[in-house]
Amino acid sequence: MRETGQRTVLAFDFGTKSIGVAVGQEITATASPLPALKAKDGIPDWKVVEQLYSQWEPDVVVVGLPLNMDGTEQEVTQRAKKFANRLHGRFKRPVETWDERLSTADAKAMLFELGGYRKLTKEKVDSVSACVIFTSWAENQYL
Repeated sequence: MRETGQRTVLAFDFGTKSIGVAVGQEITATASPLPALKAKDGIPDWKVVEQLYSQWEPDVVVVGLPLNMDGTEQEVTQRAKKFANRLHGRFKRPVETWDERLSTADAKAMLFELGGYRKLTKEKVDSVSACVIFTSWAENQYL
């Protein structure tokens, strides 16, 4: 396990049909989008998730927590928490949840800037949202 500030982080933007994924490095506070995971009712192909863990060897995992704008929980909030718990139970690495409000809007704006509407595919938006979640989490680790 690498020390805080030097850790590799997997970030997930939970959704019931698609789960965005990004890999980030604490030392640079930057993340790169990875291919989004297809999900069936919020359940990914766990073999694919296992491959991600094997490839990236994350020290910590961050799962975006979808909240209403007023900070209250919604139905999908509980499902994201359940996903985070399953990740922890299966892979025995620390998992944190992180407020993801506006991450999708930020991701869409970033992708639009890079290439207009052509870039706004669901898979890309989900994984860039995971990058936004990571960046927000990383920036707040040292406040």
